[in-house]
Amino acid sequence: MELEQWERRFKAYLERYFSQDDKAHDVAHFSRVWQTARKLMQGSSANELCVLTACYFHDIVNLPKNHPERHLASTQAAQETLRILAAHFADYPVANYPAVAHAIAAHSFSAGIAPETIEAKIVQDADRLESLGAIGLARVFHVSGQLGRGLFNAQDPLALHRPLDDVQYTFDHFQTKLLTLADTMQTEMGRKMAAYNIDYLVTFMSKLCAELKGEYCQLDSETLARFRVKC
Repeated sequence: MELEQWERRFKAYLERYFSQDDKAHDVAHFSRVWQTARKLMQGSSANELCVLTACYFHDIVNLPKNHPERHLASTQAAQETLRILAAHFADYPVANYPAVAHAIAAHSFSAGIAPETIEAKIVQDADRLESLGAIGLARVFHVSGQLGRGLFNAQDPLALHRPLDDVQYTFDHFQTKLLTLADTMQTEMGRKMAAYNIDYLVTFMSKLCAELKGEYCQLDSETLARFRVKC
């Protein structure tokens, strides 16, 4: 069966059975992760069907970021994916199960599971790239809004004179996690794409800091340079 057919079947299943309430982790998110994974896969020996499957089911179990068992969600998602494949996709190659399960379990930042296969590395990179750039910017504020977190500390937005606290301030999350993602990329293409997207986030950070100082049309070049070097 062609990949496009599998993708249509997976989408049809998810649109029928998977809750779309979390717009940061909906079927559209799965589709974007797959499109990015296709770019990362080019010229590799990756099993395309394994990558496709992991991309579409990696968040089938998705616990809130402040849930005490958040770090277990990807392992639970891997187990649930195998159950779904067995129950609803009987013609799916059973030989792919271990690779799919590992790629899903290893995609999560909080799980801390090292990707051991090319498929897992591609899925991890593709999902993390979704956290960067313009889409990542929209998603981080969407998720933080769901959790009731504030936007930023107006007096010290970059935490130059206070500890970073991304539980209280969404903007702090850029430094505690987002700007570190480039260093976690497993593929060469992923590293290039992450560097480009992080540059966009750094520009946004600089613009926000400039506006807080009343400089609406001028970026804070010192801050911009500081974080580009950091990344």
